[in-house]
Amino acid sequence: MHTQIPARGALVSLTAFGADEVRRHGQAWFARLSRAAGADGVEVRGELLGGDAAGELDALAALAAEAGLARVYSSPTGMWNAAGRFDEAAVREGLDRAARLGAGWLKMSIGGFGPRARGMDALRTLLAGHPVDLLVENDQTESAGTVSALAAFFRAADDAGVPLGMTFDMGNWHWVGECPLRAADAFAPRVRYVHCKGALRRPDRWVAVPLESSAAPWRAVLRALPASAPRAIEYPLTGADLARVTGQALDALRRLESFSHDKE
Repeated sequence: MHTQIPARGALVSLTAFGADEVRRHGQAWFARLSRAAGADGVEVRGELLGGDAAGELDALAALAAEAGLARVYSSPTGMWNAAGRFDEAAVREGLDRAARLGAGWLKMSIGGFGPRARGMDALRTLLAGHPVDLLVENDQTESAGTVSALAAFFRAADDAGVPLGMTFDMGNWHWVGECPLRAADAFAPRVRYVHCKGALRRPDRWVAVPLESSAAPWRAVLRALPASAPRAIEYPLTGADLARVTGQALDALRRLESFSHDKE
């Protein structure tokens, strides 16, 4: 059974707990912790699955169904490879894994899609009648994370009769030098899911932080996005009492709805 993601739901992307810790304990352990902390759902990460991916997905599906957790599956592979060819195997794997998890959404980036890329017909065929919805995320690369690259992709997809929703990562725009508010204005009608991740510049790199610590005008960005879109934590969650830390972060995430309608 595929879960519906609740409108205005508060989710936790399991990568927020750190790749090393998640690999050590398993995603199911952190899914239980997230539920105990009050999450409406979790985002399961393909890059953090162990050697027995099918078994782990089955266990996560059973746990989430029993706990009433909505599920999103995130694939680390782009839909087009670095050479600009459609990666049908990657998309098929993502859809199959999402279905096995009982996820309502599969999240992927466009990868190496470019002006001469082909494959929309194959993508349309894969998605036809599938119970999982594909959402396109802006990542931290020039080919798949800039406003121009994503706008070109969505135009091509629309022209081919492949209308797609979007996962809007509020922080990733900074990694590619884009204005998140400009991006929100450009893509708001497509946004169905929001990664609430702030960004802060350190001398050598950008780092993910809670929105309240972000360098971006996050209230204005949230106001520009659909208020009903579920939101997920995707910044680091750390501390001796992780359940308490996660619960506090979820409470803050839910309060963002009112914050986002306040004036800057």
